[in-house]
Amino acid sequence: MQRDEIFEKVRDVLVEALAVDEDEVTPEATIFGDLGAESIDMLDIGFQLEQAFGFKIEQGEMFPEGVTSDPDMVQDGKVTEAGLTMLRERAPHINTAALEADPRLEKVREIFTVDALVSFVERKLAA
Repeated sequence: MQRDEIFEKVRDVLVEALAVDEDEVTPEATIFGDLGAESIDMLDIGFQLEQAFGFKIEQGEMFPEGVTSDPDMVQDGKVTEAGLTMLRERAPHINTAALEADPRLEKVREIFTVDALVSFVERKLAA
């Protein structure tokens, strides 16, 4: 499956799950900020991706859990180097460059973009 086909299916899932317009779902749109997803929405998105692509998503696989609450991962309101390393290892589909440049905790939700979700699906399909 080509990346543009994956994007179209991911876009359809996000439109359905988040009640957003197709034109809002661009590769650079953030799932939580631009598209307004809440943590609970990730369950529905995960389920719909499983149905659309025929694979199983384990808990914390799309976006690692505990990053924001683990004192080893976050100190003084900033993601630590250990936190960045964990994100790079457990979520290679997420581009952490912006978080590396500005590690403030509130930036964590901004790095999970539609493009990261498409990359996640690509990796799952290739596995």
